[in-house]
Amino acid sequence: QVQLVESGGGLVQAGGSLRLSCAASGRTFSNYRMGWFRQAPGKAREFVARIGWSDGTTYLADSMKGRFTISRDNAKNTVYLQMNSLKPEDTAVYYCAAAPGGVGFDYGWWGQGIQVTVSS
Repeated sequence: QVQLVESGGGLVQAGGSLRLSCAASGRTFSNYRMGWFRQAPGKAREFVARIGWSDGTTYLADSMKGRFTISRDNAKNTVYLQMNSLKPEDTAVYYCAAAPGGVGFDYGWWGQGIQVTVSS
């Protein structure tokens, strides 16, 4: 069974940085696509970034480019989201997700989410 556990969230001032981690377990993820999403109060869930586990190909939402970076450590089965120059509007619950293939596959597994709060 796939298990995704996020960590690294918390409270940070505007302009600060946080690095979220997503520890994945339960199977071999070599062909998987891993993603980060976020949901702010009263808003729909929003795509943040994704990475191909095998080739490391990344894609970020336009509003995150230049501030956020997604990466992975195959040896640790962990995906990271480095968030810099944080803004109050980045405040949300951030979720890690896994899909068993490329962009044609749905994200079938989700972490429990972790709160990120950016104060002004």
